Amino acid sequence: MTENPVVLLNVEDEILYITINRPKKLNALNDEVLEEIGKAIDALNSNDAIRGAIITGQGEKAFVAGADIGTFLEAPKESGKDLAQKGQEVFFKIEQSKKPIIAAVNGYALGGGCELALSCHFRIASANAKFGQPEINLGIIPGYGGTQRLPQLIGKGRAMEMMMTAENIDAEEAYRIGLVNSVCSEEALMDMAKQKMLVIIQKPRFALEQLINAVNGGMSNLNGYVIEANCFGKSFASEEKTEGVTAFLEKRKPIFNQ
Repeated sequence: MTENPVVLLNVEDEILYITINRPKKLNALNDEVLEEIGKAIDALNSNDAIRGAIITGQGEKAFVAGADIGTFLEAPKESGKDLAQKGQEVFFKIEQSKKPIIAAVNGYALGGGCELALSCHFRIASANAKFGQPEINLGIIPGYGGTQRLPQLIGKGRAMEMMMTAENIDAEEAYRIGLVNSVCSEEALMDMAKQKMLVIIQKPRFALEQLINAVNGGMSNLNGYVIEANCFGKSFASEEKTEGVTAFLEKRKPIFNQ
């Protein structure tokens, strides 16, 4: 365990604030962060005094700038599928939460960070937010649900373009294509998310729960997530992944076999 909590929890006005707290690492996801997010969602759904949650990142630069890439070289090649499934499990908890969850995206939301935002019921972004799925540059693919949720949200063509080119988009473009619901200043982000949540939690609890179930039920294709985990596992075991991650950590352009 790290000395400081990697996820901060605070309850105010019946809202649980979940803040990813690794600002020096741009709030990158690792096993501990994923575990603590999962525990936070369990606490949300088991506490009748809490009506909804807002997920954000600590600091001014990042919501979550992706997975902790440094751990990828340390992990056994055959562990990729398990790695994907662990992340998927936590993000399923968010998506299937019986209580509403908003992502307040306050900076970089890349890779696993973009996938975290996608798993929330909807997203509000500050003007400095950036979204992207750059996994292909590392010789891997999105593994925490990105190949499934992103096409559902913005359409297959745009999702393919984002994932194939690994190009980031800014908050205004994310709003234009429907990736986020609203864009505001950095200073106004948390207040906007809170005000939206305060409107939602005044609605009847049971009806909100059934609404979430109905929407998720019509869009879920669990087989797609199984395929994603399998494909992530295969890419994670490839020589391209080793070169891509090594190049990223060495801050150079990767050399992939053509």
